[in-house]
Amino acid sequence: MNKVVTLCFALLLTACMSTDPYTGEQKTSNTAKGAGIGALAGALVGMAVSSKSDRGKGALIGAIGGGAIGAGAGFNMDKQEAALRAKLEGTGVRVAREGDNIRLIIPGHLTFGVDSYDVRSDFYPTLESVALILKEFPKTNIRIGGHTDATGSDSHNQTLSERRASSVGQFLIAQSVMSARVSTGGYGKRYPIASNDNTAGREANRRVELELVSF
Repeated sequence: MNKVVTLCFALLLTACMSTDPYTGEQKTSNTAKGAGIGALAGALVGMAVSSKSDRGKGALIGAIGGGAIGAGAGFNMDKQEAALRAKLEGTGVRVAREGDNIRLIIPGHLTFGVDSYDVRSDFYPTLESVALILKEFPKTNIRIGGHTDATGSDSHNQTLSERRASSVGQFLIAQSVMSARVSTGGYGKRYPIASNDNTAGREANRRVELELVSF
């Protein structure tokens, strides 16, 4: 078992550090995290399915296999995150990494006119860039959620948020992103990310979010 622990730490410590282009901070890549978690999970499974005399060997084999699988998933999302950050820098779209998922937060005023769900033509190039990256990394599903501020009726906000999410989804599909990967939904005013008591907060809450989920 000591060998397994050593291997898990080695997978974590030998991974490259990356620099977040938005903050300038050094961080451990998710490839490393995935490798370490995968190695530990594989080791436990290997021990569980092996006889008592072979548990050490089973744990080691499981750690190696699990580490490779974990590193592969993390590496794919690391590359996708880097590509999205490079493409979207300066566009106003925020890229947030949440474990093995990536979230793109798109301000509504950049994407739509007032009370409209038609994508603005001057935002086409940004969404086209997103579509290019999504096609380059096909092993992700795309969940698109529309959000509004707290002004207006609940029913109006709900319908508007659904239509805006659907418009973004249809745009990506028109750019040859597979429709089976895309799902859309509207949440109205239910999930604010800022205060609705001021103009800046309401503007932040009017948004569309794309969550990229590895599978």
